[in-house]
Amino acid sequence: MQYRPLGRTDLKVSALCLGTMTWGEQNTEAEAFAQIERAKAAGINFIDTAEMYPVPPRAETYSRTEQIIGNWFRQRGDRADWILASKVAGPGNGIAHIRDGQLKHDRKNIVAALDASLKRLQTDWIDLYQLHWPERSTNFFGQLGYQHKEQDFTPLEETLEVLHEQVRAGKIRHIGLSNETPWGTMRFLQLAEQRGWPRAASIQNPYNLLNRTFEVGLAEIAIREQCGLLAYSPLAFGMLSGKYENGARPANARITLFSRFTRYTNPQSERACAHYVALARQHGLDPAQMALAFVTRQPFVTSNIIGATSLEQLESNLGSFELKLSDEVLAGIEAIHKDQPNPAP
Repeated sequence: MQYRPLGRTDLKVSALCLGTMTWGEQNTEAEAFAQIERAKAAGINFIDTAEMYPVPPRAETYSRTEQIIGNWFRQRGDRADWILASKVAGPGNGIAHIRDGQLKHDRKNIVAALDASLKRLQTDWIDLYQLHWPERSTNFFGQLGYQHKEQDFTPLEETLEVLHEQVRAGKIRHIGLSNETPWGTMRFLQLAEQRGWPRAASIQNPYNLLNRTFEVGLAEIAIREQCGLLAYSPLAFGMLSGKYENGARPANARITLFSRFTRYTNPQSERACAHYVALARQHGLDPAQMALAFVTRQPFVTSNIIGATSLEQLESNLGSFELKLSDEVLAGIEAIHKDQPNPAP
């Protein structure tokens, strides 16, 4: 396993990060434990979760993922072996069960969310605490065509100041952003520099063969400002594995189970997926491993967040790290991307 600097911090995280958003919904605690054990054996030291998980968010399952991780730490006693990342939710539809829908990034809500996460995770500190998505209305979760809205949202100064207080209190070590825009990222970095507050060490945004929009405005920031990408959905909810080819819907697969997940299933995405899968097979590669290897190799990526619902899937994902893509494969990927760029932003 390769280990990369987390921003300008003294932490080094594995190039693959263990994602957890299925734990407590599609995966039992026992299955989650087996995944943690296998990931650790492979050299992964980085685990990412969120107060909102599992996904899809439901009142009945709210916070189960963090509870499972906390139970692991309590039983195994290896908290110090892990770089633990979690997130505070922002306002949005379908999550009124979280703090009665009061999800502003202000002092009251951040402190309440953090304290609750620490309790569930059965730890005294979180290594990387992230804002799950902006409180303000802007482009994230696939929204394109920025439409400016005058609205009342918590000033970024207040958000960053309360995070600074939590760092000083020892509850978190470093902060990160998620689903953020170039403006938001640079503004947080500017405020940190001006005020001496914590500097965002990373940004967790979607990045995969169907959605390379991160490259347009954020990749340069990630490299120049050392605020690297924690890439989520690197397999586009499994679409790039080929298991949904020709409209197939395997039993118990995420898109089969949850019809709400349509971000990667539009006709353009399905056509592009067919080309990527065919390219992989043409070169004797596993389509999922090719897609993951493409993400991990990018110079602006700090860590690639892999998720699995079975040990077999996890084993395949882990194997992607050893895959070196040839110039011919990379040229083929670029040709497909040029023909059908970003079909699922």
